[in-house]
Amino acid sequence: MPKRMLMILFSCVLLFGLGGCAQQDGRLIDGYYTAELSEYSHGWKEFLTICVSDGKIVTAEYNAKNQSGFIKAWDMTYMRNMNSVQGTYPNRYTRSYAAFLLKTQSAEGIDTVTGASSSGSNFRILVETLIEKAKAGDTDLAVVESGE
Repeated sequence: MPKRMLMILFSCVLLFGLGGCAQQDGRLIDGYYTAELSEYSHGWKEFLTICVSDGKIVTAEYNAKNQSGFIKAWDMTYMRNMNSVQGTYPNRYTRSYAAFLLKTQSAEGIDTVTGASSSGSNFRILVETLIEKAKAGDTDLAVVESGE
């Protein structure tokens, strides 16, 4: 009987020990994670949602919403106005930033899109926040300050 108890105790220690290592090695824990800016800027609040599967970011949705929840990339008037002045628009640069994240799995070296540099700064902060949350497995909404 004592050998059996010793084996059970050893198994429990091993199981809990390995579980703790998985969270401390910097690996991302599977789940959905969302961060948004604390304030609206020019009527829009930027947000980022990622899905982590098998320790990798597999989807990323970066965009902005107004107070009613309308998505910035869907605003055709805004798109036309911004494109004529800045040479880019929300549906283009948000996809560009999200694609970069999926490729690099990091906030390091994000190329700022000309005409959307403040969004680039905000995106970097949102990514950094979500990577830390994903390492901890914390799926609660993160509210962060703007990078401007």
